[in-house]
Amino acid sequence: MRRTVMTASTSLQEERLDKKDKELLNSIQWSFPLIQRPFLEIAKEHKISEQDVIHRIARLKDVGLIRQISAIFDTRRIGYKSALIAFSVETDKLDEVASQINRHPGVSHNYERNHEYNMWFTLAVPPNESMKAVLDRMAALNGVLKYRLLPTLKLYKIGVRLDMVNDDAEKPEPTDAVKVINPGKVLLTDQDKGFIRELQKDLQLVPEPFTTGAKNLGLTTAELLSKAKEFEKSGVMRRFAAILRHREAGFSANGMVVWNVPEEKVDETGYKIASFPQVSHCYQRPIYADWPFSLFSMIHARTTEAAETIATEISNTVGIKDYRILFSSREFKKERVKYFEEGWNGDDIL
Repeated sequence: MRRTVMTASTSLQEERLDKKDKELLNSIQWSFPLIQRPFLEIAKEHKISEQDVIHRIARLKDVGLIRQISAIFDTRRIGYKSALIAFSVETDKLDEVASQINRHPGVSHNYERNHEYNMWFTLAVPPNESMKAVLDRMAALNGVLKYRLLPTLKLYKIGVRLDMVNDDAEKPEPTDAVKVINPGKVLLTDQDKGFIRELQKDLQLVPEPFTTGAKNLGLTTAELLSKAKEFEKSGVMRRFAAILRHREAGFSANGMVVWNVPEEKVDETGYKIASFPQVSHCYQRPIYADWPFSLFSMIHARTTEAAETIATEISNTVGIKDYRILFSSREFKKERVKYFEEGWNGDDIL
């Protein structure tokens, strides 16, 4: 079980990043060229050599700052069911319960947060698997007191982009253009699933990194890249990009901000919150008698003070004063779900 204690000593900011490293990190997590020689294109943009780009990215991966470079798919568009789950767990059983839950291949993120519901994880299951059956087994684990199922009712924004160049804004403003996201399921062929299996792999750090995946599929690189662009256009693939480890990148204050919003204002407020560049995720989720918060947003900052400032500015902008920030204190698991992999067998895990 991967578990990261959120302390200042774990930051890899001590690994010296020069200005070019930071610019490169911004570039590859915001837009990655889907062409035969992407590192050459990136090199031209940053006025360095292709080999220097590859060397810098390799070093940033070695120190743990870059998690991976790959396609990021829309779970719902490809037919998977997913939800955020909040567990209330006896404190002395947290590690044991997390270890069991993390065994399921559909659990991608799992955090301890500062709340009565102290374990929050995302769960995805393939089209032929029952989420209820999986949750029933998880909820029966020793130490679990209660849980809340929080599926996405509406998605306003998703996409972590950590600004490595600029400091946390003193007065954040809603400057992002927010796209309407199509949640509809796309009918995929077996060949499409093969493309997904290849594109979700961590990209090789070689001049022509898409060649191996194309060969695995018995296709040309041009055919693989054409399908990737088709996936991107249809929304099956959210984007192809580098994913950074927040803590190692210096963003130690990862806060889930939950908002109690009147039903008639949910849409208006959701889009406005999503327009803040410091917000990486924004969703509408169900409410319960003991949980009145209908909007969820994730913010990433270098300090808790900066995160609180961001939340205050958002609150002032949207006119919602009833909100909570649940900071992550421990990371039990964080990795991408591998879609359509052989041997999923989620039913046999718990």
